[in-house]
Amino acid sequence: MLLENETKDVESQKVKEDPLTKAIGSIGKWQIWICFVVFLVKFPVAWHQMSIIFLAPPVNFTCADHATEAFDNQCYANCSSYKYDHSIFKETIVSQWDLVCDRQWLKNLTQTVFMLGILVGNMVFGHLSDRYGRRMPFLAAVFLQLISGVTTAYSVNWYMFTTLRFLLAVATGGTMVTSFVLTMELIGAKYRESVGIIYQIPFNLGHLTLPVFGYYLRDWNMFQLAISLPSVLFLSYYYLLPESPRWLLTAGKTQEAIKIMETAAKRNGLSTDGLASFTQKIVVDVGSKTEEHASFIALFRTPRLRARTLAICFNWFVCGLCFFGVSQYIGHVSGNIFTNVAISAAIQVPGTLISIYANRVLGRKITLISSNCVTGFSCLLIIVIPHSGVSHLTLGCIGLWGMSISFATVYLYAGELFPTIVRNSGVGLSSTVARIGSMVAPFVATLGQSTPWLPPLAFGIIPLVGAGLCIILPDTRGKKLPDTLEEGEA
Repeated sequence: MLLENETKDVESQKVKEDPLTKAIGSIGKWQIWICFVVFLVKFPVAWHQMSIIFLAPPVNFTCADHATEAFDNQCYANCSSYKYDHSIFKETIVSQWDLVCDRQWLKNLTQTVFMLGILVGNMVFGHLSDRYGRRMPFLAAVFLQLISGVTTAYSVNWYMFTTLRFLLAVATGGTMVTSFVLTMELIGAKYRESVGIIYQIPFNLGHLTLPVFGYYLRDWNMFQLAISLPSVLFLSYYYLLPESPRWLLTAGKTQEAIKIMETAAKRNGLSTDGLASFTQKIVVDVGSKTEEHASFIALFRTPRLRARTLAICFNWFVCGLCFFGVSQYIGHVSGNIFTNVAISAAIQVPGTLISIYANRVLGRKITLISSNCVTGFSCLLIIVIPHSGVSHLTLGCIGLWGMSISFATVYLYAGELFPTIVRNSGVGLSSTVARIGSMVAPFVATLGQSTPWLPPLAFGIIPLVGAGLCIILPDTRGKKLPDTLEEGEA
């Protein structure tokens, strides 16, 4: 037992004295520049994930076979064609391909397929980045995002549109996972928590700028083209973005790693004298580690770890369902759609920043319970308060604000909760469950067209269940990360 404790102390000291961090610094001008460059990629991520709000907004319609001037939004049997209200949007995918009445589910299926693509992209490019480095898979994902995004704008039918959007989503999921991993590998452990949460802010800002595209481009083709073309700028990352020196060292490419580390050290104002010995130490450390791996099934073998895994996974499901669901629901609230979306996006930025402070002061558990309760109660109040655009928009935005805190928190929580030997599997499983939530979200958000109280009821109860399940989770703030399954169970 004493020998085990001494070994753990030595290992924790090694983590504390990470040679790579010593060589290039925890954070400096070089890391800040790389983070800035990488964070810009989150703008298209937000544009494409949230674009369905303006690609398929609520549109008034009537059956052209019936002699009526008013848009009654009624479905008639054997209706051969429809007329649409083009006063706000010139053309949407709904009006172009008649995604109303018995074809309305296709609109929701489009977004569900897109979220499936994000999941596939996370998995495929996550594997590629482990095998071929962070840089080339990232550049491949950006290139695929550009090509598929632009060609989506020229789709001639719903099938082509949905297929291309799936490829676009795979690419978008790829840029998400590779950029996040690259950033985390360059930042010292001391700053990873803050940078990991700040990483969400460009997504919030991308969501905030989306209504600008929607307002000035009222045709879905032009809108899709406009949010896709900026990705051409990211092709310059072939020259701007370095490979992760940490990955290069683990892959045995020592000389390439030393060149990048020299550049980083010089930019950060650090000496490059001891770089060769630092590098040698990292190579020895990496070579001496015999990592133990276990399947994610191991998370369900013991009772306490199984309960905690289910609890944290459900909370990821809550985030996936409620974040994307409430965002889409707000787009259907009466009033100006552009203003509604802009306000709902603006409220997320302070939410993300508050989550940094809350996680440090209150811990993961209290922060997650509180933010889930904020979302749950605000959405339930939508059912109780008499319908008005302003009140429902306000409550919806408060709910989304709560989710912006929850989303940032579950990322941290999962990383600290799962034991080292199954951490990647645990976080991967959690992320998969979140994507399932986001796939279900469009169907729940549009239930309000037939039963207005159903979406806020679902978005209200599910976060409260998530908050209740947090009771069985330990608070991981400031605690030693569990390494083995035994430690995870304890």
